Amino acid sequence: MSPSDNHKSPSRAWNNIPSDKKQLAALVDMNTPEAVHDEVLQILSLINPSFKTEPVTQIFRFTVDLYEGRLPGYKACNTDYHNLHHITDTYLAMTRLLHGANLSAEDFTEQEVILGIIGALLHDSGMIQESWDDEGTGAKYTPEHVQLSMDFVAKHSAALHLSKHEVNDLRDMILCTDLMAEIPAINFSSPKIELLGKILATADLIAQMADRIYLEKLLFLYHEFREANVGNFKNAIDFYHQTLNFYDLSLMRFKVTLDNTSRYMVPHFKSRWDIEENLYLLSLENQRKYLMKILSDKNKSVYTQLKRGNIIQLARRKFGKIGLGE
Repeated sequence: MSPSDNHKSPSRAWNNIPSDKKQLAALVDMNTPEAVHDEVLQILSLINPSFKTEPVTQIFRFTVDLYEGRLPGYKACNTDYHNLHHITDTYLAMTRLLHGANLSAEDFTEQEVILGIIGALLHDSGMIQESWDDEGTGAKYTPEHVQLSMDFVAKHSAALHLSKHEVNDLRDMILCTDLMAEIPAINFSSPKIELLGKILATADLIAQMADRIYLEKLLFLYHEFREANVGNFKNAIDFYHQTLNFYDLSLMRFKVTLDNTSRYMVPHFKSRWDIEENLYLLSLENQRKYLMKILSDKNKSVYTQLKRGNIIQLARRKFGKIGLGE
C-alpha cells in the first residue's frame, strides 16, 4: 500500500488549540473507546481512502466485548492497569505508527495493517480470566500473559478470520511485546512482519508511558505485580523510584531493540495535525521530569502531587495505606 497523496487537511479543532496547550491528551477523548475507534478509522482513511475498515471495526467490537465480559467463556477484565483503556491507547498508537510508516515508504498491505491492529487489540488478552477461574484477578497471569495472549489468538482464529499463517505471524508479533524476548532470535516469516512486531512493541510501551495518568496508574501496576509476585519492590514508593530506571531502559529499547520505530510518529503528526513533533516522547519526557521532581521533594508526599483521574483516592479505598507504602 503506497503512501496516499489524498491526505485530509489537519483538524480545525487542533488549529484552534493555543500553541502552549498542544498536547497529546488534547487530540482524542482517550476515556471513550468509540472516540478512539473513530480516530483510528480516520487515520486508516489517510493511509488509503478506500481502506476496507469493516474487519477493523469487527475486531474492535470483539475486543470491547472481551474486556467488558460479553465474550462467552470469559470474565470481564478485572485488572486496573492492563485494562481496556490501555488496549485502546495501544490501538491508537499502533495505527498512528502504521500511518507514519506508510508515509515513510514502508509498503504494508492492507491485510498487514489489519494484522498489526489485531496484535495491538489482543496483545494482553491472556490476562482476561476464563469463566471458571475464581481465584484472584487476571494480574496473576502477568509472567505468562504474552504466551497466553498468543494462544488466545490461535484459539479464536476462526472468529477473527485468520489463516494459520496469519496466526503464526501474530504470535511472533505479540511475542515482541515481551520485554524479556530476544527479538533477533524470533524466526519471522518476512522482514515486514518483523517490522510490524517492533512497531507493536513500541506502541504497547509508548502508549503506556505517554498516558497523561501514567504516574498515577503505576499504583495499579504495582499491585498487579504484587499479585503475580513479579519484581523486587519494598513498597509502592520504591516502585516509583525504580520506574526512573525503567524510563532509561525504555528509551534504549525504543532506540536499539525496536530500531527507533517510534520515529514514525513524527510524519503521522505532521500529516494529521500539522505539527512536527513526537508528542508521545514529549509526554513521556515531561512525566519523567515530573516524577524526578516529586521523588526528590522530601517535604511533600508523592501522592499529594499525583492528582489526575482521582486514582490516588481510588487506590487508597482499594488497597489502604499499607498498599501505598505510606
